[in-house]
Amino acid sequence: MSKTILVVEDQQVLREIMKEYLMDEGYEVLEAGDGSQGLALFQEHEVHLIILDIMLPELDGWSVCRRIRKVSNVPILMLTARSDEDDTLLGFELGADDYVVKPCSPPILLARAKRLLENRQLHEPGDMLSGGGITIHLPSRTVSIEGKNYSLTHTEFEILAYLMKNKGIILTREQLITKIWGYDFVGEDRTLSSHIRNLRSKLGEHAKHIVTVVRSGYKFEDRP
Repeated sequence: MSKTILVVEDQQVLREIMKEYLMDEGYEVLEAGDGSQGLALFQEHEVHLIILDIMLPELDGWSVCRRIRKVSNVPILMLTARSDEDDTLLGFELGADDYVVKPCSPPILLARAKRLLENRQLHEPGDMLSGGGITIHLPSRTVSIEGKNYSLTHTEFEILAYLMKNKGIILTREQLITKIWGYDFVGEDRTLSSHIRNLRSKLGEHAKHIVTVVRSGYKFEDRP
């Protein structure tokens, strides 16, 4: 079954280029020229990935991202015409998983989209991880603490799962970036820091199990 990607971009030429590249790779593509139309298509169809521009008519990309995150953890790849740090950090805080600065190379955009979709693949049924009171059910991609479910974005989930799979082992920033975004990652180091910060915020007091190892990276400690 082919994956469906929703492209929300108001520039028709760019939208058509992205559609062509994605369809050549076998993906189904839905198109929207503004934020309102993008939300409508998301509600009407099963979508596996969203490529979302920030500067959109009707509703901007931030508003669209915020509304989608209330109901879904579908991977969101944001497009921004500026490399402004505040824009990038705001996107991550709202739940975006990755970003690409325009004008962007279609092959790079395709590679980033593929990576998010690959990370999204379900694990073998019954796979579970637990530690520090946190339980992850990999097939359903759910996270629970003391019986209460916690909503994580796609990337936050991947980071937590990778740390818990390697409990007690220091993972360098480079290892985490390669695992989550791939070898071709061209973003900046603050991308990982932003996601770690958001993840810790959601875990509350259980964030203590994600330990920063100065000048080395991070590790998950199953401690009281």
